[in-house]
Parts: sequence; C-alpha cells; structure tokens
Amino acid sequence: MVEDCSLPSKDVNGAKSHKKYPMVLRTVVLVLVLISSVYICSICLKQKGIMIRSSVMRVKVMDEPCRNPSIEQSELPYIHFPKPTAYSRNECTCTPVRYFAILSMQRSGSGWFETLLNSHINISSNGEIFSVRERRSNISAIMATLDKVYNLDWYSSAAKNECTGAVGFKWMLNQGVMQNHEGIVEYFKRRGVAAIFLFRRNLLRRWVSLLANSHDRDAKQLNGTHKAHVHSRHEADVLAGYKPTIDVAQLMVDIEQTSKWSADAVQYFNGTRHVVLYYEDLVRNQTKVMDVLDFLRLPHRKLNSRHVKIHTRPLSYQIENWNVLSKSLKGTEFESFLQSDYQK
Repeated sequence: MVEDCSLPSKDVNGAKSHKKYPMVLRTVVLVLVLISSVYICSICLKQKGIMIRSSVMRVKVMDEPCRNPSIEQSELPYIHFPKPTAYSRNECTCTPVRYFAILSMQRSGSGWFETLLNSHINISSNGEIFSVRERRSNISAIMATLDKVYNLDWYSSAAKNECTGAVGFKWMLNQGVMQNHEGIVEYFKRRGVAAIFLFRRNLLRRWVSLLANSHDRDAKQLNGTHKAHVHSRHEADVLAGYKPTIDVAQLMVDIEQTSKWSADAVQYFNGTRHVVLYYEDLVRNQTKVMDVLDFLRLPHRKLNSRHVKIHTRPLSYQIENWNVLSKSLKGTEFESFLQSDYQK
C-alpha cells in the first residue's frame, strides 16, 4: 500500500518538472529572438542611413555649379552659369558669365563705347533694349526683360551666345531707370549685376549733339535716311554741317537736369558694384577702356569701333549764335564748357 501511494506522488513531481523546463526554454528563446531582432534592426538602420547620406551627396555633386578655385570668394556673387532655354552652352557650360548694364544718357558716347566692348570676343552688349516702351511699362516688365537678357536668351547681332563671358546692354536713365530705381537696385544686388555709368563732362557739346541729331531726324540728310551714328568721314561731315542756334535758357535747364540725374543715379546705385566713366577721358586715352575689362574681370584685348565722330571742330565753328552763347557762359560755373576738352 505504501508503494502504491508513493507512485502517484512521483508522477505529479515529474509532471511539474516537465512543465517548468519548457517555460525557461521559451523565455530564453524569446530573449534571444528579441536580441537578434534589435541587432538586425540596428544593422538595417545603419545601412539605410548610409544610403540616405550617399544619395544626398550624389545630389549635391550633380547640382553643384561649376567652380574655379582660383576665383576669389568676394567675386562669387558676380559670376554666373546661365542655362539658356533656346540653346545649350556646350563646352562653355562652365565658362563664368558676368552681368552688366551701361547706364547713360543720350548723346553721351554710349553707342561708341558699346561698340568698343562688343569688339571683345567675350562680351555681348545687346543695345538699347528699353527704348521699346512696353519693356519698361512697369517693374515686372523690366525684370522679365532683365531675366531674359541675363539668362542669355536675348537675341541680338551682338550676342556671342555659348562662350559669352559678360552680358549686358545699354540703358538710358530716362528709360525707366530713375522712376523704378528702387526695384532695379534690388535686382542688381540680388543678381550680382554691375553698373557701368558713362557720362559726358562737357554738357554743352552734348546739347549740340542732341540738337543736331534731332534736326537730322526730321531732315534725313543722308539720302533720306536718319542716322544717329555714322561709319564714314563723309557722312560725319554732312551731319556736322548743321549749326544749331542755342537757346541759353533752355541749355541751362538741360545742364541742371542732366547734372542732377547723373548725381542721383550714382547715389541710387551706390550699394551696387559700379564704376563711373566719362566720355572725354575715354576719347583722350582709350587705354582707360582696359580698366573696364579689369572691372569685368575679362582678359585684355585690342578694342575698336567703326563709329566715326561727328562733331570734331571747336564749338565756335559748330554753334550759329556762338558770340551770344559765349558771353552768356563766361564768368559762370559753365565757362569751361566753351573750351576744347579733348583732342580726337
């Protein structure tokens, strides 16, 4: 009976032992699974992180613009790598382009000066583009035009297209510059556009040129065609044959307004990269044009223009009422205008 009673007791203890061991094994397995899962997840995350960083680096390399380590840090805001929509720059894709605008006033030598610049193989100056009123009707129209020019999408006979190193145009101060100077200055600063001011010291000579050009616009002295600029000495002599009679009071008004606009324009653009040039200085010493190439960071080249100067004689030979005018200006701050201011 004792033996019979002991048998059930052993069976019970044996059953408990068998139940206990599987629980321990399951716990161990579960812990191992958790550890393995954490390890695998950590490995995957690390791999994913590497892939992300690698992807970012690839994007940076692809989007990074052309850089030349020789270019100084201070010059970086003024160099650009345009991507025209009308054509590809091909092998010149990484040729840096600088933006400029020639700011001047009518009959101040800007036409001659622009042709000098355009004789450089790397400069594209696209003419007086804002002579068309629609392009300067408001600041939005002005900026849209500027964007097209500086993106190298503006077509003109002066465009060097693919390998242009500097692109710009000629802009008269009375063609929306003074009225919209705040927006234009902001645009120049944001886009890194350099302003090249070209003025004339002798405002009396400028006035004579204005009157003569206005006369020829009506008279069309060259075979019924008006020409603001000529390419032969004969044509120049024909246009210079007209001797205007100058209204002294009207001359004074023009001198005052021209002087004020010149000073105001330079002040407005004082915070931009700019240079101030004078026509007389360039005529006397054309090596000064090399200073402009330095300003644009372009290599020196011999520059030339087909323009022939129209009024070359002393003013006493070119003004009908010279005696009256000279008496009116003598003793004033404008007396120096009566003298020859350059030899060319």
